[in-house]
Order: sequence, then C-alpha cells, then structure tokens
Amino acid sequence: MAAGRCASGRAHFDAFGRFERRGLRLTIPASWKQEKLAKVRPLLSAEMECVESMDCLNFLSAELAEEFGIVATENVSSHGYDHEALGLVERHRDGLVLDCGAGLRDIYYRNVVNCEVVAYDTTDVLAVAERLPFTDESFDAVLSLNVLEHVKDPFQAARELMRVLKPGGQLMCVAPFLQPLHGYPHHYYNMTRQGIDNLFSGLLERRIEVYGAMKPIWALNWFLTRYHAGLPPESRERFAMMTVAELMTSPETLELDGINLGLSAGACTELASAHALFGCKPGRN
Repeated sequence: MAAGRCASGRAHFDAFGRFERRGLRLTIPASWKQEKLAKVRPLLSAEMECVESMDCLNFLSAELAEEFGIVATENVSSHGYDHEALGLVERHRDGLVLDCGAGLRDIYYRNVVNCEVVAYDTTDVLAVAERLPFTDESFDAVLSLNVLEHVKDPFQAARELMRVLKPGGQLMCVAPFLQPLHGYPHHYYNMTRQGIDNLFSGLLERRIEVYGAMKPIWALNWFLTRYHAGLPPESRERFAMMTVAELMTSPETLELDGINLGLSAGACTELASAHALFGCKPGRN
C-alpha cells in the first residue's frame, strides 16, 4: 500500500489472501457492542468503579492490576471454541454467557460477554477473574477456557465464576495439567483431575473429561518439541534421533549427558519436573 502497488488491505486480501486461504478480520459493528453493553449494565455491581468507553466497560483499576499481577503484554491469546463450548453458547443463545478470560475471539457472539484483562476488539468488559464486577446470579452459563492457570488466585476466581452463575446455570472450565509453562505473561498453576474438581466442588452434576487436544499425546508432543528447541544446535540432531526406548532408560544414566546438561535455563524452567523454593521469614529471631 505504501508503495502504491495495492489500493487497500482488502484489495490485497482479494488478490492474494483468498488464494492462500487466509482469514480477513472484520470490524465489529458498533451497534452490536452497544446492544450487548446495554444488556450488561443492569448486571454490574455498584461497588466497583467503572470507566466506560464506546468499546468496553473498564473495571481494571491500577490498584487491581497491581494486586493481581496484571501487566502490559504483547502476547495475544486467541483460540476458537471447541464443540463443547459452541454447544453451550448455542444452548443459551437467548440468554447471556460469560466468557471469563476470553482472549481475542475470532467470532463475536452477541450472547457472549467477553471478559478480559486485555482490551482486544472483542473485549466487552475489562476485569480480573478474582473480582468480577457483576452481581450474584447474573449469567445463564460461564466459560473459563485455559485461564485459571494464569490467574494469581484460582480458588477465588473459581468462587467468583460460581457466584455470578444463575441457579441451574452451566459452567465449563478447561485447565491444563501436563502442559509446559506458557505465560500470557504469567503461568501460576496447573491442575490435576482432583484439583479442578476441588475448585468447583460447589457445583452439582460435575463431570470431568479428557478429549481432543487434552489427550496425553498433545502434551508429549509439546514437551518433546520444546525440549528439542531448548538444546544447543549440536545436540538437537542427536536428541531427534534417539529412540523412545533410549528416552525411557533411567534418567540417572543421562544426568551427565549433553542432552541434559546442554538444555537452556529457560527450557529447564519451562519443562521442570519440579521446583524447589528456599526462603527466609522477615524479621530477626
């Protein structure tokens, strides 16, 4: 465009993007935003201060950002809904669904309130999960998809998600167990089956499933890919050529091997089997 070879971004997309099967992100109609915000306003708590704009309702004060570790980031969290989430959204098409930690959504649903800590174009409400700005029993359904690992207090966040859910309402929460470190920009906690069940013990008819990209093979692929990337160039090829049987030998036999000693510090943190913390209580004894 700057060189005058293309009239507009749309013209470039028509000429090249369609052939390459790329998507074209369209502007969300202002009327859709205003229609949704009009539905949300009656649900807002009077106890929290709000800065309102044409695009979203902002409850993310500097004090809350500091308390819950919210910092500016260039990372973009953007994932589509799977069939379970889509089904929940469709079942409540005449109600309101809270998507807490929505990220940048590829589709703007008019019955889904996108709550985020980043002002994406699809964000409706800026707020932290640990202190939602809604009155009790406001939403017909609640989504929390790969979010609770990134919040400072997942127990409080879970209580808030249940608080704003109507009696009989549905909740869907997805949280990682064996996924490596992946901060947006923070990553605090992973959860076992018992852990996520304990967070939402106040809900009835709980079922916990492992399907699709939650299957172990995805975690294994992620781990091996990141381990390979964390090695120096001279060790990567050898690591890639190792058999599964070799990797399954006792770790003690690989303690002094280059594929262990050569792993970068960043990869060691990202893929650590465990972390040891040492500290000292303030004051004198």
